[in-house]
Amino acid sequence: MITLEQVQLLETKVTRAIEYVQRLSAENTTLLSERDGLQKKLEMNQKRIDELEVLVMRFKEDQGRIEDGIIAALDRLSQFEEAFENSLKDTATEKKPASAAKQREKPVLQEKPASNREIFFEIPEKETVNEELRHDEHRNEEQPEDDDGLSSEGELDIF
Repeated sequence: MITLEQVQLLETKVTRAIEYVQRLSAENTTLLSERDGLQKKLEMNQKRIDELEVLVMRFKEDQGRIEDGIIAALDRLSQFEEAFENSLKDTATEKKPASAAKQREKPVLQEKPASNREIFFEIPEKETVNEELRHDEHRNEEQPEDDDGLSSEGELDIF
């Protein structure tokens, strides 16, 4: 037969089991809500990652265009320098410039600390060069060159 003590023991075990199931259900509900929150956060982070990837791709494209622009500008600058050098050579072959015109075409160094020297070129204006060339023609007529290519001033005439 079943005794009262056995029934009470069974009742306590059932009560503990119910409490345990309720506690697990509450914990399960909490975990589900946390999971939903984390899922939403994951989706938001994934969207942000996608946006950032688009921005990175745009940045790379812009960087490529900037690099292409810089290369094109450097090419144009090289073409300009070549054209300028060719015009100086053409002018020099037509008329020999005197020492003042030669000095103006040479690079001018600006004094800075020994480790950071920069070279700046002075580009003479066309009118100034033409005036000096005319002035130098008269001077060259008065001062003939020696056979060794040196002018009477002792400077080497390379143009």
